[in-house]
Amino acid sequence: MAAVLKDVAHLPAPAPIHQLHHYAYRARDAEETRHFYEDILGLPLYHIIQSDVVPSTGEYCPYTHFFFRLQDGSFIAFFDLGNDEAALPSPNTPAWVNHISFRVDSVQALEDMKARLQAEGVEVLGVTDHHIFKSIYFFDPNGVRLELTAQLADEFQMLQESKTAHARLQEWTARKEQWRQDRAAGRAAEPLKPQQNDRPEFTPR
Repeated sequence: MAAVLKDVAHLPAPAPIHQLHHYAYRARDAEETRHFYEDILGLPLYHIIQSDVVPSTGEYCPYTHFFFRLQDGSFIAFFDLGNDEAALPSPNTPAWVNHISFRVDSVQALEDMKARLQAEGVEVLGVTDHHIFKSIYFFDPNGVRLELTAQLADEFQMLQESKTAHARLQEWTARKEQWRQDRAAGRAAEPLKPQQNDRPEFTPR
């Protein structure tokens, strides 16, 4: 459904959002997760919150909520609900879609982390070349897909990319609305493909 425009002139301007504070996932086991993020990835365990009641909802659900700190002061966090269960994968989403990416300083740092992970028995995909950055991919003990990224493009290149982002998204949105209409009329069976291919070196198998 297309976004509905609302009169927001009377509202305060958006507050500056400076950085990601934290992203939270479910953990099967807190110590297993701590070992992976602190001992292998090098993110220090920084904060723990434990309670029987969820403050935002008021429901009874005992948990241990624990946070690992990144260099910029942001966190990745987890909930151990005390039953040794990990989050189930989404049944309608490929395993490679939902992931979180961490930035490292260089391609050499990427290679070093790959070697470190593999020495711990972690299966690593990559190094993958995305043109503006290079990445490796792997899963944590909870089934969360992680990416480590080394930026290749400089700030000027990224600024140039940003100048076309809205136009490209608007074109996609218009094509998707037409696709929705065609699907409703029984004329579209396949998912909508993007209007351009930024990765021509990869072709469908």
